[in-house]
Amino acid sequence: MTAWEIQKLIMTIIAVVLIVLFDLYLYQALRTLIHGLSTGWRRGFIVFFWGITIVSAIGIVMVGYGPKTLINNELRRIIVVTTFLIYFSKVFGVLTLLIDDIYRGGKWIAAKLFNITSRTTAKAGGITRSEFISKATMIAVAAPLTTFGFGIVSGAYNFRVRRATIALPNLPSAFDGIRIGQISDIHTGSFFSRSGVKKGVDLFLSEKPDIIFFTGDLVNDVAAEVKEYKDMFSHIKAPLGVFSTLGNHDYGDYRRWSTLEAKKKNFQDLIRAQKEMGWDLLMNENRRIRVDGEEIAIIGVENWGAGRFSKYGKLEEAYKGAEDVPVKLLLSHDPSHWDAQIRPEYGDIDVTFAGHTHGFQFGVEIGNFKWSPSQYIYKQWAGLYRENNQYLYVNRGFGFLGYPGRVGILPEVTIIELKKA
Repeated sequence: MTAWEIQKLIMTIIAVVLIVLFDLYLYQALRTLIHGLSTGWRRGFIVFFWGITIVSAIGIVMVGYGPKTLINNELRRIIVVTTFLIYFSKVFGVLTLLIDDIYRGGKWIAAKLFNITSRTTAKAGGITRSEFISKATMIAVAAPLTTFGFGIVSGAYNFRVRRATIALPNLPSAFDGIRIGQISDIHTGSFFSRSGVKKGVDLFLSEKPDIIFFTGDLVNDVAAEVKEYKDMFSHIKAPLGVFSTLGNHDYGDYRRWSTLEAKKKNFQDLIRAQKEMGWDLLMNENRRIRVDGEEIAIIGVENWGAGRFSKYGKLEEAYKGAEDVPVKLLLSHDPSHWDAQIRPEYGDIDVTFAGHTHGFQFGVEIGNFKWSPSQYIYKQWAGLYRENNQYLYVNRGFGFLGYPGRVGILPEVTIIELKKA
């Protein structure tokens, strides 16, 4: 066995052992709840509970070792996500039981140390402590499972139009009022509903933007993912053109390739797919857009992310030749690029368009209040930001990755209007 095969075997064994231990621990809560049921119902609940454990364990093994003819990438993704959601929810139940066990353990130790006689409390309000903890545990499991399940059914394709207006003092009069449409993070490999995707595309096109920007992550890993949706996204057109750039997932860096040549071919297939859709892919280059004899520049840089993310972007190269254009609009997938390089070194780039964060696909947005775990990772993670005379817009994403849904942070198509200040 190779080192990778040994590592995969160990990870599989650990995953199976963990889910069995989780369910053994949770079973004590289930046993308390069902003790008063008839024999038939009790057996049914037990079979259902352990059936999920067995199916999850088999699924984990099949993901690692199942034949590719049987376990394709889509089925593998469904198994992984479903198992993750079930056991992520069970974590809350385990924590509830653990807190109670620590409490009872502390009482037992105190009783032994200080010779305190334990007294059994009768039912208070018709429920014993054990029954209360068991019900609390089941609620702790059910609440996140229900929430994230709802996010799949209701949130995955619940598109919202986000609008913003940006006033630029140097904007040529011919572009005063230009409406820019932005989409980002499509992740075609994650979709499970063509009708849901079409709803988002139709909503976007109904806004009739003058020019369209796509800011990266067309696929999860493989160019072939876009094949089923290429016809749909080919309908995305605008009078002044559709311009795109690449995200960190578009390079195939998160997949094990048989050869370097296979990875290079996949990348070329992705570039070809964007051209076939009629999108002008900007790979560290720029375009001048002319209207009535006046110009603005569209600059597109390949993925550049602060920290551990890939840095294919060459902003100096992309910027070259646009120095004299009065307004410069930059497409850069990762918003961390803005503070790390764009603002410090290119103070005349007026607006940067980014995506990448997905708003974590989870959070709260009520009026002007917004919260998401994403904000603990990215300073700019959703919406419009301004520093001096420079702007950044971070799109919340059209698609999804990993978790096939959204809770609170819904999928977005953006319309930004530029006005002359």
